[in-house]
Amino acid sequence: MKRASEAGLFATDMACKPTISAEVTSETPLQSLNLNWSERELKESERTKHVHRLHPYLGKYIPQLAEVFLRKYFRPGDTVLDPFVGSGTTLVQANELGINSIGYDIAEFNTLLCSAKTECYDLDLLERESRDVLEKTRTAEQTTHRLDLYEALDDAASEYLAAWFHPTALTQLLLYRFFVRHEDYKYKDMLNVILCRAARSARLTTHYDLDFPKKPQTEPYWCYKHSRMCTPTEQAMQFLRRYTLDTAKRVAAYAGVRTSASVCVHHADSRQAALPPITGVLTSPPYVGLIDYHLQHAYAYHLLGLDDASEHEIGRAGNGTSIGARRLYQEDVAAVLSRAKECMPAGGKMIIVVADRFDLYPTIVSMTGLETEAVLYRQVNRRTGRRNSDFYESVFVLRKR
Repeated sequence: MKRASEAGLFATDMACKPTISAEVTSETPLQSLNLNWSERELKESERTKHVHRLHPYLGKYIPQLAEVFLRKYFRPGDTVLDPFVGSGTTLVQANELGINSIGYDIAEFNTLLCSAKTECYDLDLLERESRDVLEKTRTAEQTTHRLDLYEALDDAASEYLAAWFHPTALTQLLLYRFFVRHEDYKYKDMLNVILCRAARSARLTTHYDLDFPKKPQTEPYWCYKHSRMCTPTEQAMQFLRRYTLDTAKRVAAYAGVRTSASVCVHHADSRQAALPPITGVLTSPPYVGLIDYHLQHAYAYHLLGLDDASEHEIGRAGNGTSIGARRLYQEDVAAVLSRAKECMPAGGKMIIVVADRFDLYPTIVSMTGLETEAVLYRQVNRRTGRRNSDFYESVFVLRKR
């Protein structure tokens, strides 16, 4: 197979008008796409529309990019697979377009988040349940004697939770968790997402480093986000209230565009799981040696008692980026793509979005026996928090012979 640089492949054309994802059809030439959206051309509110911001998630691609390739290569009634489902961008956008979708992820929090995003809700019931657990939490904290409070809970906090949360905030989070576990709520997944989102914001950390704080922040500090001295938060209730309201708005917005297309989410390793027949694949595999997909949601794993399978992550950050780690990464990703290929019809498309800084994917593609139709390069010129440097993504458009 020719390498990308030798195959007559191309960057997305920055001289063209930025692509409007909703206008893409199967007839749209790849050469005409300009996927280098600037902040002005694609505002944050559009990149994080409806359920896409139910909970922060590092390393995900934007919904407009997924929509471009879903419109180009899939039709309503088709089935798209994302074997590295992450936060569920492919599944959410596929459903909007009437495309059935299936997602797999080894990280249990990821599949919890995907299930919550793609559930078909009774909006009134979801609002009643989310307000009920919030009110029960507020009332219990105010009426329960402080010394007896933990005895009313199922179990004591883990060492992690005790270290990363002020006692008041932790009490509020544990009470909320208690009522979600023991009340007869239908939408427990979504309530747990609200809990985890609040926990992320309520940790003893600086306001400007919520992604991977290295240690608890217990003293006042100079805040780069607010340009003033700030103190670590001692409360979680304000975040539980804020995200309860925000969740209701986002779910209602998605309900206005979602379709009856099926969505299946599996907590499983796609290197081993039995994959069903599919039309094609749209995915963004994990990076090699960069992001610990369990560690970024450590608070969720400790709060909810989720299965920590971080040792089995593909491209696990702890494995580094040595030659051996890169080779193992190539073998693992190729194994997943090869298994997915066997479930596709001849001519089926596989679209892979990666930041391939080590140029690993030409070899991966060669290992799968897939044919490279095109590789598009796009500049990503915005990040979140203090990570504001530009970087580049490659979009591999592959075909089963």
